Amino acid sequence: MSDENVKPESKINNKSIKEFASKNAIYLVLAALLIGIGVLDSSFLSVANIRNVFIIASVRAIIALGVSGALITRGTDLSAGRVVGFTACIAASLLQRPDYEYKIFKNIPTMPLFVPILLAICVGLLIGVINGVVVAYLKVPPFIATLGMMVIVYGLACIYTNAQPIGGLRNDFTSIASGSFLNIPNLVIIAAIVIFLIWFIYNKTRFGKYIYAIGGNPNAAEVSGVNVDATLIKVYALAGALYGLAGALLAARTGGATNNYGLMYELDAIAAATIGGVSTSGGIGKVSGIITGVLIFEVLNNGLVILGVSAYWQQVVKGLIIIGAVAFDIRKYLAKR
Repeated sequence: MSDENVKPESKINNKSIKEFASKNAIYLVLAALLIGIGVLDSSFLSVANIRNVFIIASVRAIIALGVSGALITRGTDLSAGRVVGFTACIAASLLQRPDYEYKIFKNIPTMPLFVPILLAICVGLLIGVINGVVVAYLKVPPFIATLGMMVIVYGLACIYTNAQPIGGLRNDFTSIASGSFLNIPNLVIIAAIVIFLIWFIYNKTRFGKYIYAIGGNPNAAEVSGVNVDATLIKVYALAGALYGLAGALLAARTGGATNNYGLMYELDAIAAATIGGVSTSGGIGKVSGIITGVLIFEVLNNGLVILGVSAYWQQVVKGLIIIGAVAFDIRKYLAKR
């Protein structure tokens, strides 16, 4: 009689364990990576290294949050990395020290710190608006529209910088990235603010509800009164503004910029968002999952470097992760159908 009572209970427990593992798989993967790499090399879990991972992940998280809106609405944004690079060049060129010998603009007056950063954000936003108009009104598939924009923006970055590196940045600009508040890196604080704002937009505003509605079924959303075209333009505009902010922060963190900044950043962002649960089929994705996906990528990148894995093999591993994440997402979508 006691055996009969135990079996149903164990079945329930097994089922609940499977459900827990399924719902929290991404967080378990992150924990497993931290523990596994930490066991192989104890320096990985040092406070200095974990702090460095969070600093690098901060800029990447902002880019991934920008890409996520396009992905949720069944689109994509291949121009993200080049927009980050272009806006990094804009912010850096306007924030060089007055006494720096190789200034891009020799006679430009010293500007308040916020002006070039705001300009970088506005340039990113403008590029995003153009992407949105091409996708929404010209009906060009997002893949092609943003691929074309990626090439255009890279050309503009080369023209703007004359393919020359930009250095000699002002200390008040670079201190944004190197400084901290209450021992928390400034970049982490800025990223946390952006994360909260995007979470609020996605979960507490009508615009956020429209994003998910369009991703779930654009035709049904339009019949329900959603202005699909206007919403798509806002999605890509928001993404562009986030790329502009990320570009300015990247320039501050690295102390300079070149026309080649941002190369492949869009693929890392798309992969991180997909790993974090943003469905390539649209309509699904959480901010918490996106940030965890970014952390998984950065932990993996950092861990492979510490373990001495060749940079070429690192690319192979990242490519396999991207394919695996998308394949897993598609299998879940087909299973639901």
